[in-house]
Amino acid sequence: MLLHGTIGGTMTSTGADAARGSTAVAGTSTGRIHPLFALLLLALVLRLAAALWPNVMYPDEIFQYLEPAWRMLGHDGILTWEWREGIRGWFLPTLLAGPVAVGGLIAPGGEGAFLVPRLVAASASLSIVVSAWFFGARISRTHAIVAAFAAAVWFELILLAPHTLGESLSTALIVPAALLVTSRPSQRHLAIGGALLAFAFVCRFQYAPAIAVLALGACWMRWRKLIPLIAGGLAALMLSAAIELAHGAVPFAWLIGNIRENLLHDRATEFGVTPPSAYFVNFLIVWSAAIVLPLAAIWRGSRHAPLLLAVALVNLVFHSLIAHKEYRFVFLSVALFIIVAALGSADWVQWLRAKPGWRRWALPIVTGVWVLLSVTLAGASEGMRDYWTRGVGAARLAAELRSDPQMCGLALYNVRFQLLPGRERLVGAVPLYALEPADPLAELMLPPLLQATRPAFNRILARPAAAGDLPADFSRQSCARVGIADACIYARSGTCNAAAAAAFVINDVLVRMGH
Repeated sequence: MLLHGTIGGTMTSTGADAARGSTAVAGTSTGRIHPLFALLLLALVLRLAAALWPNVMYPDEIFQYLEPAWRMLGHDGILTWEWREGIRGWFLPTLLAGPVAVGGLIAPGGEGAFLVPRLVAASASLSIVVSAWFFGARISRTHAIVAAFAAAVWFELILLAPHTLGESLSTALIVPAALLVTSRPSQRHLAIGGALLAFAFVCRFQYAPAIAVLALGACWMRWRKLIPLIAGGLAALMLSAAIELAHGAVPFAWLIGNIRENLLHDRATEFGVTPPSAYFVNFLIVWSAAIVLPLAAIWRGSRHAPLLLAVALVNLVFHSLIAHKEYRFVFLSVALFIIVAALGSADWVQWLRAKPGWRRWALPIVTGVWVLLSVTLAGASEGMRDYWTRGVGAARLAAELRSDPQMCGLALYNVRFQLLPGRERLVGAVPLYALEPADPLAELMLPPLLQATRPAFNRILARPAAAGDLPADFSRQSCARVGIADACIYARSGTCNAAAAAAFVINDVLVRMGH
């Protein structure tokens, strides 16, 4: 029934509604700023502020994308097991290599190479706001304004926008693709939409079921539309294959390897396993009791965009069946739920306007509720507060270390590298060592190992609880929260002899531990 609502290529309730919406949106007063421009400016300001805030929500954004992009430019970097096993594709790192290079030129020292890609990702996320406007414009001008406004200010869309992750970048491609392939599209729009969907698949192949539902729903009862859609998709996949070949890799071998490692060898389950209900519990925690309003709005908006709701639900159910779950995995569903809910809340604006005395206040009330919910829920749960602050302490310590002219070697003493913001931002060209209890060479005897290797480094990053293990000539400098507890910089004066810890260079340690 959800797909049946898209027959004829429209995602709106009736053709008459769409016609009225087109007329309303086209009519703008001369000399006034177009509402879409104002909403895009609002969205951009909020997203740029999020990009400048140095939080790192997930290690993947650094070590699966930015670090490989940095290595592409000829620099040293941390090499994780995913890249050693060949289960990551080169499309996204190649895409990010340009912004990383520009950032490195503008602000050497790693900060620019971290910040510029975030600014690019944040700007790319505006495609969701633009698409929300035009989804609403198919119904009325009011629906366009409310939909774009909700997409601009909703906290989850702002939070994830600047992060260089497959989920956020893939969503920024799928939502405009959904706009292009629905509502009686031209062959050109279908081809472009198909290309966007293929690129989204390469960014996050786990979105394949959602992409399939979108493509089939858009072509329901008009199967000839699949021809340009598939043609555009194949062209995009060929470009991705060419990028793989340029890196000396077999095209899409990473996809087969990823499925093999995570499905057959259960590598993903090492990072945690949760029941199928986990995402529904997450929504209850993040949206709390206020979830009643979005749910009511989604129910109301489903008549305007049944296909968007179908895609969101299929994506949510599919990811619920995967044992290892992270909230970012269903970001596509979150974005689509917000757009559908916004369309439903715009109906409430029209309902209020029909009542005497409410016409002037209808739009401010509904948009005000969106702002109130967004601001309140952004920090209401412990998980959301953690997302906003995760990695900030590590960034501060990294900046202090990176700017230290006396540092000639840094040892991570039982501090996970995944909690840190990448090699370049941490040490630059200075040797980086890892002393880990899981390293077979360490044999769970870290204090003696630390004493034996101490000539190789004059800076140590360790937990305060480990201070008793450190050599007497290392003194504590500064501390910050890294992960769930503090970590501190310990320093000694003098030079370094790299030969004393040659076997504990971080990438060699990661190979031995299988990390």
